[in-house]
Amino acid sequence: MEEYIIVVNGKPQGPYTLNELKDLDIKPGTFIRKPGMDDYKEAHAMPELRELLGFSYQKTAPQYFAAFDQRLLASVIDHFLIFILYSLIILTSYIFIEGKDERIMAFVVPLPAVFLFKLIYGSFAEASKKQATIGKSLLSIKVTNMEGSRISTGISFVRNFSKILSVIPVFFGYLYSFLNKKNQCWHDIAANTLVVKDRLI
Repeated sequence: MEEYIIVVNGKPQGPYTLNELKDLDIKPGTFIRKPGMDDYKEAHAMPELRELLGFSYQKTAPQYFAAFDQRLLASVIDHFLIFILYSLIILTSYIFIEGKDERIMAFVVPLPAVFLFKLIYGSFAEASKKQATIGKSLLSIKVTNMEGSRISTGISFVRNFSKILSVIPVFFGYLYSFLNKKNQCWHDIAANTLVVKDRLI
């Protein structure tokens, strides 16, 4: 049977069973956590509590945004993993390629494909249920719309291919996140998206 921890006056209490929660003064905004959850959630955000206590889901705009260093590290992780995959494919192709110069060209010429693949992969991954690439998932950050909901694949493609806007002015479009209250880069603004992190108690 699942047990729940609730936060009362800033302090965790419990654990309680689901039936025991009915006898407590649980509000829609009460923070609750159960085994398997990385962080606390408000009661209205948990389907079983909405059913048990008659709450309705309340959409709230995100308030916790991923910092520049988190986003940068996530991107480095993604590019590293893709580069490893690229290198393995190229090394496998060396079975059919002879000559040092030919092998160097075979490695260098397709190299821009790494960045193109990252854009395409990022577009699908950030529009998926996880709303994140592998790098973002490892850092517990994800891409949302301005209300904190999942974005469509079309919006995700707009966001990722708009990164050229952030790169052209000597990467100032990325550094702009330091000047924006929601840590948005130019490509986030272009697509009306946010990169958010989990709320911490």
